[in-house]
Amino acid sequence: MRYLVRAKLKPERSAALRKAIDEKTLGRGSVAGDEYLRNMQDARLGEDGTARWVEVCYCPTPLEEERPYWEEFFDLVKVQDAHARKNCRDENGTEPWACGECDCTARLESRLQKWGCPFLPALHAADIKEA
Repeated sequence: MRYLVRAKLKPERSAALRKAIDEKTLGRGSVAGDEYLRNMQDARLGEDGTARWVEVCYCPTPLEEERPYWEEFFDLVKVQDAHARKNCRDENGTEPWACGECDCTARLESRLQKWGCPFLPALHAADIKEA
C-alpha cells in the first residue's frame, strides 16, 4: 500500500538527518532499504513546516517497520492511504508486492511536486523553521 505521510522535522534532529542522508545511512537496518533516501529526495516542505511524501509500505499496520526510523527525526503528523485500498493490487491480493512498481499514485505524486518546495535543499540550507 502507498501512504501519504505528513511529518514535522524535530528541530534538534535536523543536523543528524542531514548527516544520515549525506552518508546514505538513513534507514540502515530496515528491510525498506533505500526507500528512506528516495522518500527524502521526493519529499516536499510546506509553509507550515511539514514535510510530505508518498511512502510504499507492505506492513499490516501502516509504517510499522518504518515508524521507528522516521520518529528518530520527525513527529509523524498524519499517515493516510494515498489511494483507495480496494484498488491496490497488493492489498486486494491480485498482485503481491505490486506497490514497488505501481503507478497508482502518479497523479498524487505529480500534484505533490507542485506543493511547497523540495525538502532536501531546505534541509541542507537550514531553512526549516520551527513552527
